[in-house]
Amino acid sequence: MNSPPNAVSNESKSQYKGIERCFDIPFVTELALREKQIQQNYRPVIAVHKWFARRPGTLFRALILSEFVGGDLRTNYYRSHNLNGLRVADPFMGGGTPLLEANRVGCDVTGYDINPMAYWIVRQEIQQLDLDAYRKAASAAGDWLERKIGFLYRTRCIYCNNQEAHVKYFLWVKKKRCTACHREFDLFPGYLVAENRRHPKNVIICWHCGLLNEIDDRRQPGKCSGCGARLVLAGPAGRNRCTCPHCGKENHYPDALSGPPEHRLFAIEYHCPRCRPKHQGRFFKNPDEQDYLRYRQAVDMWQSIEPLYVPDDPIPPGDETDRLHRWGYHHYREMFNERQLLGMELICRLVDKQGDRKIREALATNLSDLLRYQNMLCRYDSYALKSLDIFSVHGFPVGLIQCESNLLGIKSDRGTNVGSGGWQNIVDKFFKAKQYCQHPFEVAYQNGRKRIIHIPGEWIGEKRYSAGGFECKKVKLCCESATIAELPVNSLDMVITDPPYYANVQYAELMDFCYVWLRRLMGKDDPAFAPLTTRNENELTGNATMDRGLDYFTEGLSTVFCRFAAALKPGLPFVFTFHHNSIDAYYPVAVALLDAGLVCTASIPCPAEMSASIHINGTGSSIVDTVFVSRATGTVSRRTLARDAAQVANLVLEDLEQLKAGGVKPTQGDARCLLYGHLTRLAVWHLRPCWDKGDRWTVKLDRVANFIKEMGGPRAIEMHLPEDLHVRSKKWVMVREGDLRYGDGPDEIPF
Repeated sequence: MNSPPNAVSNESKSQYKGIERCFDIPFVTELALREKQIQQNYRPVIAVHKWFARRPGTLFRALILSEFVGGDLRTNYYRSHNLNGLRVADPFMGGGTPLLEANRVGCDVTGYDINPMAYWIVRQEIQQLDLDAYRKAASAAGDWLERKIGFLYRTRCIYCNNQEAHVKYFLWVKKKRCTACHREFDLFPGYLVAENRRHPKNVIICWHCGLLNEIDDRRQPGKCSGCGARLVLAGPAGRNRCTCPHCGKENHYPDALSGPPEHRLFAIEYHCPRCRPKHQGRFFKNPDEQDYLRYRQAVDMWQSIEPLYVPDDPIPPGDETDRLHRWGYHHYREMFNERQLLGMELICRLVDKQGDRKIREALATNLSDLLRYQNMLCRYDSYALKSLDIFSVHGFPVGLIQCESNLLGIKSDRGTNVGSGGWQNIVDKFFKAKQYCQHPFEVAYQNGRKRIIHIPGEWIGEKRYSAGGFECKKVKLCCESATIAELPVNSLDMVITDPPYYANVQYAELMDFCYVWLRRLMGKDDPAFAPLTTRNENELTGNATMDRGLDYFTEGLSTVFCRFAAALKPGLPFVFTFHHNSIDAYYPVAVALLDAGLVCTASIPCPAEMSASIHINGTGSSIVDTVFVSRATGTVSRRTLARDAAQVANLVLEDLEQLKAGGVKPTQGDARCLLYGHLTRLAVWHLRPCWDKGDRWTVKLDRVANFIKEMGGPRAIEMHLPEDLHVRSKKWVMVREGDLRYGDGPDEIPF
């Protein structure tokens, strides 16, 4: 295997194995930043099904190779590896990224997750699948749907009168019935449908007659070409109130007592293959009578069948789901319109008839992933001109304008997908995901040019066909809490995970949206679907609804760390990522490490998110994780054992320089998360000699908090950091290899 164009030989680098010696922060930072821009292009396997906050696969590959291969990471990263015989475990597998990377390089893997959706997704990612048979079954399903309901997604082209143009997106606006005059009116927050970025002109709907107008300048929109009314951008609905245009009464929304909100179809984006070669931009139109008729046909078809698979589960209270209740949604099925319900029911019936178990499971996974685009909470991005799936932010965003995608999907004359959110889109990305498992690759850049580097000999899965028969890998996935995991002592070579973060997004509440469908379809075949919900009282997150606080989180995290640390062979690493905006959330991490008898030998920075991610954009949140490397026995670098706030600040500045070398433009939020990581690492080091695992949780948390206060706390460290982190100051005292040592004697201190 040839080295990539940007691999640099470094013979002077230590050939000893170990993350602390061999991990290359700038190199991995650059990889992680590129991957997080379009993660499915770097790790297509994640497209099997949506999961939240996936950390970069490039990071975990680099950690595993740094530990077990050693040497120059930039060279070894692009080479094929077979670490057969090593056993790696993840107690919080989530979407499975650490396990997939370990499995890919030949390790035996064991994963735990209490959430049945996480278990199901990782199983589908790693399960062997006959891709030809899958593609044939998925295509047959698409063809059958086209014959059955394809006409419901056709419209007339306003340019060539083609009656068979394909609808890409139906745009709906929520309606409100006035409490005074009892007449209905639209809740438009604004009248801009599409910006002139990916379309030649701005598309604005007339507030008076509803006609779509295409204009050049949004600042001077002019008059409606239909009724002559002055066009405006701002709509009447905002801050949960809207004035009735009929009687002037101010109405408030949402209104939980009125039931699920109703919608009105007001615009369509479509695709006309006949006009496409000579047409500039997108195709927009007002719905005509035929469009309304087709929707009424869908309603009639839906009402004529007895649904077998559409769930009738109620939406339970929760930190995330309470927003749905405020909008009058009380059952999951209420979040879909009749055309969507019809299509999803038909797909379920097709899936259930599939005889091959693995093909049936794959198609069921496709349906589950399709749900996030086929619901009436999806929004239309007026800039990118596409549907935003329900989980584009990590919550249940209830907007006033909703986007219904074409259920079937659209293929262009060149065979590429047009639009998003259809069956064809989901099938294609699933196929590419499983194809990647058979033939994984890495991406390198030379002089700004992208290069795909295939890694022969590596593959993801439990088994595969080869010339000599089957090749097998040991894979154990457990749908249960890691707090009750039973692992033999000295049986693991590495624990590597992305654990839950205290008070993070309630993923179980979100995943129930898919789970209630998947359970109805597949529950009879898998005991993991026995629970009515993915929510579990033993889940390790803070949750106000379930009254789970910091003590509960600490106890659970400590129990898991102790069990898995005891299963590690002496001196081998327990590695995990962590990220939070509050220092308090790090206290349980320190307690869990101390209880488990682990020492942090390194805290390494690495990008985990994109700054442009919708759910964090503009919030000031950090995009950087701390990677905690810990061991029960080994050595610690003396120069990292800072004694005061100024010395901790030096370590943070060194981290920031390494990140900047990899392309990160650090923020104060990034610096804050890094200093939290260093304080946690130092608390573990200094408290371990007199740590009493038997103390009460509150006592242990207080001990960590008090140590951090004695170090000056985060604020004292931040005072030593420059306001502008992008410009390096000459006044900075940077820690360099061989420069500043905190104490006398050799740099490596054994423990």
